[in-house]
Amino acid sequence: MRRLILAVTAVLTLTACATAQKLGAASDVHALLISIRDNDTTTFDAHVDHEALKAELQSRLTDAVGKNKNTRDLAALLGPSVLEMADQALVRPKTFRMVAEHYGYKPDTQIPGPIVISQALKTLPDGRVCATKKKDGPCLIVFTKEQGVWKLTSFEGESSMLRLKL
Repeated sequence: MRRLILAVTAVLTLTACATAQKLGAASDVHALLISIRDNDTTTFDAHVDHEALKAELQSRLTDAVGKNKNTRDLAALLGPSVLEMADQALVRPKTFRMVAEHYGYKPDTQIPGPIVISQALKTLPDGRVCATKKKDGPCLIVFTKEQGVWKLTSFEGESSMLRLKL
């Protein structure tokens, strides 16, 4: 009986920690969504890890062109400058509007509070959290806690979602 009580206590403690983690992350995700809606670059940049996203773009670029030697050499030569341009052009609030719209957040939609947002977050085994559209759906955007702030560190959606809406 004592073991059962200890096991239940341990499970409840872990569940509470995961819920607290998701709720903390949800506050920063909420701020990111507001910054996307309002095109607030300063707040957006405070909730995005540009270096992590550039590394991910580099990986995607390498994978995309790695099969052809000519394009692989060109990508290696142009890679850093192309990635810097991509970061400046793509990692902006306006670009991520399509991602927010994928989750149902259109410019005229009221952004829900952190408690509601926390229900759409999934804690990953490595401590990061990701946003899903439905309960057991795939991750589209991933957040990592850095210096007390949950920042967007990975975009796992289709690259076509990251384009400017004119």
